[in-house]
Amino acid sequence: MIVLKGGLCVDPESATEDIRDIFIEGDKISDIREPSDSMDKYLKDEHITGLYDCSDLIIGPGIVDAHVHFRDPGFTHKEDIITGAMAAARGGVTSVIMMANTKPAIDNTDTLKYVLEKGRQTGIHVYSSATVTKGLKGEELTDMAALKEAGAVAFTDDGIPILMEDIARKAMEMAAECKTILSFHEENPEYIDNNGINRGKASAYYGLGGSDRMAEISMVERDIRLAGETGANINIQHISTAEAVELIRQAKAEGMDDIIHAEATPHHLSMTEDDIIRYGTNAKMNPPLRTPADRDAIIQGLVDGTIECIATDHAPHAFDEKNQPIDKAPSGIIGLETSLAVSYNALVATKKLSLLQLFCKMSLNPARIYKINAGQLAIYRMADLVIFDPKKIHYFKESRSKSFNSPLANTRITGDVIGTISSGEFVYDNMAERRLK
Repeated sequence: MIVLKGGLCVDPESATEDIRDIFIEGDKISDIREPSDSMDKYLKDEHITGLYDCSDLIIGPGIVDAHVHFRDPGFTHKEDIITGAMAAARGGVTSVIMMANTKPAIDNTDTLKYVLEKGRQTGIHVYSSATVTKGLKGEELTDMAALKEAGAVAFTDDGIPILMEDIARKAMEMAAECKTILSFHEENPEYIDNNGINRGKASAYYGLGGSDRMAEISMVERDIRLAGETGANINIQHISTAEAVELIRQAKAEGMDDIIHAEATPHHLSMTEDDIIRYGTNAKMNPPLRTPADRDAIIQGLVDGTIECIATDHAPHAFDEKNQPIDKAPSGIIGLETSLAVSYNALVATKKLSLLQLFCKMSLNPARIYKINAGQLAIYRMADLVIFDPKKIHYFKESRSKSFNSPLANTRITGDVIGTISSGEFVYDNMAERRLK
């Protein structure tokens, strides 16, 4: 038995936040008690094999990251499912949903079964999406019913927008029939000349055309309309513009709250286009970092419930791929190991969100939207937990990922995950100084 003693325990499902002792037996939480003053009792209990002092620490349900790229199969020089899961564990993430833009793409049951089987070899819970269209070509729909039956929890052509409206409509009709969710990458190339850089201050700095905000706005507007007409359950990925936030807010106000969902990344809620000027290609991403007003609108969307989830869009790239001129380097950054600290500092430390609200965005809500068993910290629930020290200062000098393409690389970060438990076992353990037994 493992006992985590005296931590601030946060359960978003029951909306409780208290100092408690947590008991873990097997893969479940067996008990949650008011903190005991009798340390000798714990030390003498032969059933307790691991006793940890968690005073001044936050214990929450393991993070559920609904948007990660593990690059497997096809791009395993950047990442694979094993190393991706290791990076997730380092960041307190116990459940992930992989994107399907691999090579071959996850558009068939054989590839889906391969990635799910490899995911079972990790210490965390690895789920996968499948593509909406065959070969990510935006032309012919996949067999959603068969793929869902084989284990796909969502469908997305993430990385490539679905440009043909009739295909998007048919996809939504099929998703509604299959009772599954579609997740949309919203960037219309008609408004883009050199993606990954906001059209404005950043594009002017680099002398490039950049990505106009209408690239996102136009497609969010279209897909909300189509969802309303078809009744499809959709998620708008990695929101980057204030206008897109407002479109989603209006749709929810008009009664579409059950079918329109949205996610924000830690980088879009904490950074602006000034950061791509500062950090170069390690802050280049699709959609790009935009203005302070856009960042503030995303935060407000999280505060008022317009945006329900925080997801990293963890996108590893090798050093030589990122170490190119800004217009040549690929878009994307890693984020699994830093997402909780970044989100905590941007939202909780600034009193914009409570701890309960943060764990709703990072654990409970994505679990509910994608219908996976996660996001709770309660008796008899799966023992998937993150142990977070909000005051610990560390330098992000290395990554468990194969790649290190992050604007936070080699920077000082306040707040750190010191323990991650998945199915009752430590998958990341930096708690030697806290171990009492």
